[in-house]
Amino acid sequence: MNGWTGKLLRINLSEEEFYLETIPDSVLRDYIGGRGLGVKLYYDIVNPEIDPLSDENPLVFTTGPLTGIAPMSGRHSAVSKSPLTGTILDSNSGGNWGKELKYAGYDALVIEGRAEKPVYVKIENGDVSVESAEKLWGLDVKTVTGHLSPYGSVATIGPAGEKGVLYASIMNDGTHALGRGGLGAIMGSKNLKAIVVRGTNKPKVAHIERYKNAMREMIRLLEASPPINKGLKVFGTSMLYDIVNYLDVMPTNNFNDVHFDGGDELSGDSIVSRYAIKSEGCWGCPIKCKKWDAERNIELPEYETIWAFGPNIENGNYEKVVKANLKCNMYGMDTISTGATLAMWREIKGENLIDSVESVIHHEDLKLGSMRIARKYGADDRRTDVKGMELPGYDPRGLYGQALSYATSNRGGCHLRAYMVAPEIIGKPKLIHRLNPEGKAGLVVIFQNLNAVIDSLILCKFTAFAMTEVEYADLLSAATGINYRAEDLLRIGERIYNLERIFNVKAGFSGEDDTLPEKIFKGKHALSREIFNDMLNQYYEFRGWKNGVPTEETLRKLGIYD
Repeated sequence: MNGWTGKLLRINLSEEEFYLETIPDSVLRDYIGGRGLGVKLYYDIVNPEIDPLSDENPLVFTTGPLTGIAPMSGRHSAVSKSPLTGTILDSNSGGNWGKELKYAGYDALVIEGRAEKPVYVKIENGDVSVESAEKLWGLDVKTVTGHLSPYGSVATIGPAGEKGVLYASIMNDGTHALGRGGLGAIMGSKNLKAIVVRGTNKPKVAHIERYKNAMREMIRLLEASPPINKGLKVFGTSMLYDIVNYLDVMPTNNFNDVHFDGGDELSGDSIVSRYAIKSEGCWGCPIKCKKWDAERNIELPEYETIWAFGPNIENGNYEKVVKANLKCNMYGMDTISTGATLAMWREIKGENLIDSVESVIHHEDLKLGSMRIARKYGADDRRTDVKGMELPGYDPRGLYGQALSYATSNRGGCHLRAYMVAPEIIGKPKLIHRLNPEGKAGLVVIFQNLNAVIDSLILCKFTAFAMTEVEYADLLSAATGINYRAEDLLRIGERIYNLERIFNVKAGFSGEDDTLPEKIFKGKHALSREIFNDMLNQYYEFRGWKNGVPTEETLRKLGIYD
C-alpha cells in the first residue's frame, strides 16, 4: 500500500501477548487515519456503556497516511472513552512519537487488558516487548522520558495518571500532550507507564512528482499566511491574548466576566520583549510555534494555558503561569482542565491554589474535575463545562459560532472541534460577524467535518490558516494513489462525526446534552437562549439529526450500518 501500512499492532497487557492484524482497505479509505481510524476501530471493539477505567476498555493509538512524509505531520491520535466525560474521546499530539510509530510499520496500536505490575511497552520496528516499569512508577514525565529516550520516542504518564486524575494527559517527547478528557488515567488504570517507539521504515508515496507539487503548494500557502508568519512564528499561540481580551471574549474569574484588566504581562508582545525566545516545533514543522526561554531552557506556555492560569483565576503574574505549566507537564495533567478546576475551587471555596498545582494529584475533589466539584457542593449554576469537559479560553457569549460548536462537540467543551475562532476572530478563511447568528449552523457543520478530516490525515490544525479541503485532497491523493476530491473529504468528516455521535447516544447522551453552562445564559453578558436554540435547531436540520440523534436515513447515506 501507499501512504498506509495496513497494519494494526494489538497488545494485551493481561497476557503480555501481541498480535499483528490487517486493517481492511475499505476502513482506511473511508476513515483515513488518526481520529477517524481510531474512532472506527474503537467503535467496532467496545460496548459504549463500558467503564472507561475497566480492564476491558482499550486505548487506540493511530497515525495517518501523511504522517512522517508531509510538513506538519509529526502527529498521532489516541481514542478511548473518557473517564472525565463518559463520551468517546479522541486527542492528538505533536512531537516525534507519531512519526516513529508510523516508521515502525503501524497505522494503529491497540492496548488492551491490565498488567499485574507496572510495565512499559517497547517497540522497535517489528520487535515488541513488555518490560517492567516498577522502578519508573511514581516518577515524573521528565525523568521517565530521560530514562527511556535512548530506546526511542517516549509517550508516558506522570503521577497524575497513576493516581487516577480524571484529566491526566499522556505526555510524549517531554512537552507534547495527548490532553483533555483523561487518557493518562486510562493508561494508569492499566499499569502502563510508557510506550517507547523507534521506527526506520519511511512510508511509500504513490505518485512522487504529484506529491512534490502538492507539498510545494502547501509550503507556499503556509509562507503566505499572515497568522502563521507574522503571528505563530513570532509569538506562538500567545498572539491570541491581546485580540481575545480586546474583543471582550476573554473568560475571566471562572467565566464571571469577559475581560481581564491587569494582565499586561500575559500578552504575546510582553513575553517576546522580556524573554530570550527560542522556537521549537514538531517533526517536519516549518512554523515552530512552541516558544522556550532560551536562558533557562524551559518551555513557555501556550495561549490556553496562559488563559487557564491567568485570567480565569484572575492572576496577572506570568511567571506563576510558567511554573504552573511546567508542573502540569511534569505531573502529566491537562492545563485547561487543571486551570478550570482550580477556578471552580476558588469560586466555591475561596482558595487560590495557583502556587500548589501539584496538590491536585492528592486531592480527592480536585482530581475529579470541575463538574463533579460543582455537583458535590451544590453549585451547578457555577459550572463551566459541556458534557463534563471544561470550556477553554474563548467566551461563547461573544462568539456565536464557537458557542454552537462547544455545545454540539462530541467530546465535550472543546474549541478544536470546529475552531470557529478562525473565522470569528482571526478572519480565516474570511472574517464573519461573531455576533450574527445567521448562517452559523451550516458553517459549524462544515468546520466540524473539515476538522475531523484534518485530525484524520493527521495534520496540525494550524495548516487550516492557509489550506482548504482542495489542497488536503491533493496531498492525500498523491500519497495514497486514491483519487480523493474535496467533497469526498468533507463527506468522510461527516461520517466520522456521525459515528462519534452514535457512540455517545449508545453511551447515554442525547440532545439535552447539547447545551452550554447556565451562567452563559445569565448576567449582563448573557447569550440569548432563544438565539442559541434557533441555531441548534438549524444545526440539527443541517446534520440530518432528530433531537441530537442521527436518523437512519443519515446513517445510510454515510455508509454507516448499525
